[in-house]
Amino acid sequence: MNINSTLFLQAIVFAILVWFTMKFVWPPITKALDERAQKIADGLAAADKAKSELSSANKRVEAELAVSRTETTARLADADRRGQSIVEEAKAKATEEANKIIAAAKVEAEQQSNKAREVLREQVAALAVKGAEQILRKEVNANVHADLLGRLKLEL
Repeated sequence: MNINSTLFLQAIVFAILVWFTMKFVWPPITKALDERAQKIADGLAAADKAKSELSSANKRVEAELAVSRTETTARLADADRRGQSIVEEAKAKATEEANKIIAAAKVEAEQQSNKAREVLREQVAALAVKGAEQILRKEVNANVHADLLGRLKLEL
């Protein structure tokens, strides 16, 4: 065999191999590579979308937290104001009740004072009558001198 013919034959076989590879082998490989590249691109797009959704969700969460903090602060302030008003109301009721008790005690003291005065007036009148009896050494009639004793009570 001649080297030229061998070389020529090898070139033809190589050309057939290249044609066969380009016709039947290369398209499925490129198709698989394209599909793989598309899957990777879709995955990256989904990851970017998930990142943007995550950031928007974080923003919503921060906004909700800010709203809840504001509401909590407002509720605490309301509770504090309500507590203060309850304390003030209780103080007012206690003061009112104390004033009522003091007024009742004053009325009762006045009544007892008047009662004690009446008792003392009667005792002084009785002592005056006894003293007059002893001075006069005769019995004084209480019925006759009732008017006199009444005026004496009023003067005392």
